[in-house]
Amino acid sequence: MSYCVNCGVELEASLRECPLCHTPVMNPRDLGRELPPSPYPTDKGQVEVVKRKDLGILVTVVLTATAVTCLLLNLLVFHRALWSLAVIGCCLCLFVFAFPAIFYSKMPVWLTLLADGASVAVCLFLLTFVTASDAWLLQLGLPIVAFLTVCAEVFPLLSKFFPLTMLSCALCVFIEIPAFCVALELRIRQFTQQPARIVWSAVVLTVCVIIDIALITILAKKRLRNEVRRRLHF
Repeated sequence: MSYCVNCGVELEASLRECPLCHTPVMNPRDLGRELPPSPYPTDKGQVEVVKRKDLGILVTVVLTATAVTCLLLNLLVFHRALWSLAVIGCCLCLFVFAFPAIFYSKMPVWLTLLADGASVAVCLFLLTFVTASDAWLLQLGLPIVAFLTVCAEVFPLLSKFFPLTMLSCALCVFIEIPAFCVALELRIRQFTQQPARIVWSAVVLTVCVIIDIALITILAKKRLRNEVRRRLHF
């Protein structure tokens, strides 16, 4: 056994350089000899990327098998409540969410977001078979999903007319977050028959307004905007 002259790590006889500090191994006694071949591969390879088709088949089979087996288990064993519909709805949402990335990446963004919202609405509808009443779906679930989908659709709509940057996207996000929180709290209060006023959403609204004012100031001042972009590397 030999040792590295630089860091002192123990070396194998076949090594040509130290694996720790990459110092070349030079033994005067072995200068005229041929060193044994290295047991490690010399070519740096990369694991082959999984094809989308194969990944799509795997995802489809796993989600379908999960939905079918839970449905059979619900019907044959645990048949007091239709709990399997909740699992089926979740599997449907996961399939719709993964569809653009795995099966068809050229789908328009607005259509992807619309399909995501529709799948969540279907999942909530399936949950009504588990709950005692479906009033929450019509008065609470569907309006919230619809409003959230509309908020998400704003970005692809704005990108068609205005060039969106990181700062402008952040401004849109911090405008939509308090709007959604206020609408959510008011809808919940209406559903629970409470007075129409904002409490916890007022805190979110205050914080987001401060951030919006700061972002508008940055966007309005060119020098300040360039400094922020340069320092944050975007």
